[in-house]
Amino acid sequence: MILYEYPFNERIRTYLRLEHLFRRLGELVPADAPLPHHYALVTIFEIMDVAARADLKADVLRDLEKYKAIFNGYRGNPAISEAALNQILAHLEHGCAALNSVPGKAGQALTENEWLMSIRSRTGIPGGTCEFDLPAYYAWQHRSGNARRADLGRWIATLTPLADSIYLLLKLLREADGPCKVMAPGGHFQQSLPQGRSFQLLRLRIDPALGLIPEISGNRLMISVRLMRHGDDDRLQTSRDDTAFELTLCS
Repeated sequence: MILYEYPFNERIRTYLRLEHLFRRLGELVPADAPLPHHYALVTIFEIMDVAARADLKADVLRDLEKYKAIFNGYRGNPAISEAALNQILAHLEHGCAALNSVPGKAGQALTENEWLMSIRSRTGIPGGTCEFDLPAYYAWQHRSGNARRADLGRWIATLTPLADSIYLLLKLLREADGPCKVMAPGGHFQQSLPQGRSFQLLRLRIDPALGLIPEISGNRLMISVRLMRHGDDDRLQTSRDDTAFELTLCS
């Protein structure tokens, strides 16, 4: 099954973008070749750009505190495992402490590294990181894979508290609600959302064998999914088939 996710607000959209970038970083760093490590650095710069929002750190800390209050409210509930509850609360406490220990915005410490910032200023220029533009960077790329990984690990460490907190918040959000099977008659599904409940994330699973691509739109009142098919002319064409898929609304 292919999983598609659609955020209902800008905060969750930012979290999903950061999660995507951190996951990409996790795949690039273990490599030995210089090229993956170049794109690992580019990914670090992208994370810094996304994390540069002045209120991001405050949003993450506020969400961590909100979940702490929710889970503390389950204390004494016989239907809730105290061991599992303590484990989740420990993760939330650790996330708050680690994020509070990082001064300023996420990645701010890296902006004080002139060598990194010289590379960052050139990555937006097509071919701007050639050896004649950045000979010191070119020399770094010729170091051993282990040496480059050690440097990357040192730079990424300043972003790790943010990554861990984002992963935890999205995990808790995704696990809060279960999926249900729905049908899109004629390739189109529409559903009104209940009043008084605020949803943050839509999750859609669909069988890849169907060859369909969902175009999702939504707001606090309604969601809409139109199923499309990739045509031979590389254009998306509307599907007219009755199609079933899994839908989860996370609040």
